[in-house]
Amino acid sequence: MIIIEGCAVATVDADGTEYRDGHVVVDQGRIVAVGSGHAGRHHRSVRRVDGTGCLVTPGLVNTHHHLYQWATRGLAQEEELFGWLRALYPVWAGLDAEVVAATTAAGLGWLARSGCTTSTDHLYVHPRGAGDLMAAQVAAAAEIGLRFHPTRGSMDLGRSAGGLPPDEIVEETETALAATEEAIDRFHDPADDAMLRIAVAPCSPFSVSPKLMTEAAALARRRGVRLHTHLAETIDEEHYCRETYGCTPVEYAERLGWLGDDVWLAHAVHLDDHAVARLAATGTSVAHCPSSNARLGAGTARVRDLLDAGVPVGLGVDGPASQETNQLDAELRQALYAARLRGGPAALTARQALALGTIGGARCLGRAGEIGSIEPGKLADIALWRLDGLGHTGIEDPVAALVLGPPAPLELLLVGGSPVVERGELRTADEHDLVRRTRRAHRTLIRKARG
Repeated sequence: MIIIEGCAVATVDADGTEYRDGHVVVDQGRIVAVGSGHAGRHHRSVRRVDGTGCLVTPGLVNTHHHLYQWATRGLAQEEELFGWLRALYPVWAGLDAEVVAATTAAGLGWLARSGCTTSTDHLYVHPRGAGDLMAAQVAAAAEIGLRFHPTRGSMDLGRSAGGLPPDEIVEETETALAATEEAIDRFHDPADDAMLRIAVAPCSPFSVSPKLMTEAAALARRRGVRLHTHLAETIDEEHYCRETYGCTPVEYAERLGWLGDDVWLAHAVHLDDHAVARLAATGTSVAHCPSSNARLGAGTARVRDLLDAGVPVGLGVDGPASQETNQLDAELRQALYAARLRGGPAALTARQALALGTIGGARCLGRAGEIGSIEPGKLADIALWRLDGLGHTGIEDPVAALVLGPPAPLELLLVGGSPVVERGELRTADEHDLVRRTRRAHRTLIRKARG
């Protein structure tokens, strides 16, 4: 049993319950109590955590990532999406299981340091002869100890068939579908306390054929798993869909059966009013990636409009090659700033930003009943942030201090009640080893790309 007490608590429950001086009690991997004041006496063996000067929140949920990109950061710095992809596709062609294992461990370790307890990943580059990339990811995630939702991504529309990626890094349609189903068979855990769930994720309208999109959706629904893809990220994608398919990206997705309450879409930046309404009517979720959208100059998503329409919205850091910081706590602030740049100073509050990063992300992943808020019965995925240092002094509101202030030191991060980060240090892996492995992965990819 773990008792965290003497701290502010932001539960992010449906009523927005908060305590200025409260406690959270964890037992057998779940939250068993939350309230004001001290937790009182318990007869079982207890670890008591003094939360004085801290804020407890739900662990953050990352809804969109490309962990393999950790080894290719800082490249194509002034390119928009299509140019950036053309520059990086040849580098990613060198992916192998060792590179994927190293980058997955490094990326998840860094996410944990930023208060993230659950992360998805979108691995859509599967070069021939690269080895078992999904197994490499799964093993690395188990090492770090985060709750993990990897997606089996795919591309089958190469340049010769009118797509953007070079032919040598796309798969045959049937090969991609078979590998996707195999990943579900091997790794997907439907249990309510699952540490590992698989989703189906063809990459984008400009790299995937309509056949693969349609059959992937049918596969996911037959197997009871979720669907994920990039959509409406840039104006170039809008033009591509209109020229190739005669419709907008959202209309194209709906035509192929890709709207629904089992779907979450990455980015969704360029939406007209009709598209917003269709996402809301179908229960389709959105992974908002404000820093990546800014880095690539893609635009600013209509987050306020999406929320007002009832669309579930979560946050994603996106890939490290298009958002080198890759800290999920920083995305809370970025989401707030982006919304206010578009809609004014009342467009998003600090508490709404926190909700995007917690319960909003849980909704995207279909896990709002299990994670995303601090409530009895939910899984004990919890972040304890220290707010009593120089950087936060003078901000009386602890949620505002977390969202608007500088990055808060992470005092404790629990995943299923198990410590992953303590006093700012990753406890589940050797960070020096992660650095060494990632440097080697970077050198491997650059060497292969240069021939």
